[in-house]
Amino acid sequence: MTGARFAQLLYRSFDAMVDAVHADLVRAGHGGLSVTHEFAMQAIDGGAADAAGLARALGVTRQAAAKTIAALEALGYVVRTPDPGDARRKRLVVTERGHDAIAIGARGFDSLYERWRAVVGGERADAAIAALQEISAPRVVGPAERSAD
Repeated sequence: MTGARFAQLLYRSFDAMVDAVHADLVRAGHGGLSVTHEFAMQAIDGGAADAAGLARALGVTRQAAAKTIAALEALGYVVRTPDPGDARRKRLVVTERGHDAIAIGARGFDSLYERWRAVVGGERADAAIAALQEISAPRVVGPAERSAD
């Protein structure tokens, strides 16, 4: 297997999971919502209180985060409320409808994960997870690597 084919395999696997969870969301009446929106709501629920915080949490530009927030507001999944610590600021809050979608998405991903573990077996699943965590972990670039650029 080549590196490119490995990357394609990871991408197709993720894409298949996203498609399955999106279908769950559509069936539950959340047709205008993407899985990316659901990830954004999880980040907001986890403390990303504004566009800058959401951008950091998702690893996207502030402009992309603002666009996502606008879409979530228009769909009724997120509202802006007064910040209790600073009356000049607004903070993002996930609505009840948003929490419903997050729960559906979480159940869908959990179900897919459990099915995958059952197919490959616990030990192989744990080894695959450990390997993926290792290759996706942020790494510190040393001085020798920096000077080679």
